This record gives sequence, C-alpha cells and structure tokens, in this order.
Amino acid sequence: MKKLRKLNRIYWIYGGIMGLLMIILEVIHYKTMMRDVEIEVFGGVIGLLFLVFGIWLGAKFFKKPSIDKYDADKLGLSKREIEVLELLANGYSNQEVADKLFVSLNTAKTHISNIYSKLNVKRRTQAVQKARDLALITPPKG
Repeated sequence: MKKLRKLNRIYWIYGGIMGLLMIILEVIHYKTMMRDVEIEVFGGVIGLLFLVFGIWLGAKFFKKPSIDKYDADKLGLSKREIEVLELLANGYSNQEVADKLFVSLNTAKTHISNIYSKLNVKRRTQAVQKARDLALITPPKG
C-alpha cells in the first residue's frame, strides 16, 4: 500500500511538471508571436527545455534501485540475510556464500533457511524472485 501511494505521488509530480512545461511553452509561444522572433529561436527554446527535462527524467528513472528498507524490516530480514540473498541471486552455491562471507557452511545454510522461512518460500529461485519483486535486491544486469 505504501508503494502504491508513493507511485501515485510520483505520477502527480510528473503530471504537474509536464503541465507546467506546457504552460511555459505556451507563454514562450505567445511572446514570440507578439515580438516576431524567428521560429528557429522558438524551436531552440523548446528543444532545450525538453532536453533538460529528458535528462532529468532519465536520471530519475534509471538510477540504481535502492533496497526497500521498509519491506526488509517488515519481513524481519537482517542486513546479513540480504547479503546472502544478493549472493544467491548471483548464482553462488552454499559453500561459495560461506566463503564470501567468511562463515562456516552451516552458518550459511542457517541464513538461507531463515530467509526461506521469512519469505515463505521453499526454493532458492523462489526466494530470489520474491526478493526482486519486493525490491529487496537489485534486478539482474543485462
């Protein structure tokens, strides 16, 4: 529900910005018609406005997704368990997870078992998919 409210707020913000841009363009258009400024200047101003807005929008949409701390806390996942989830998502075996985290194989298995129970899944692939759906880990590159 919190994500839905945040998404609606983002739509309102972007809609407001687009409306404001349209008003600015109409004012510029009106001013150019009143002063007989050449159409190339008007086209350049429009191009510049949309270039700046496009760069800003691209940076907003394509920034690196962050871990949703709210969902992680709600599910009771620790930072270490999120680390383990990242390693599982990258295809590491239980032994490789243990080696990367400098823990024993049994500790790695315990972390994985805790993750399964907290996410209410039975397999590694289900855990990784659910974690991606909840934005607990970053999506795959490529």
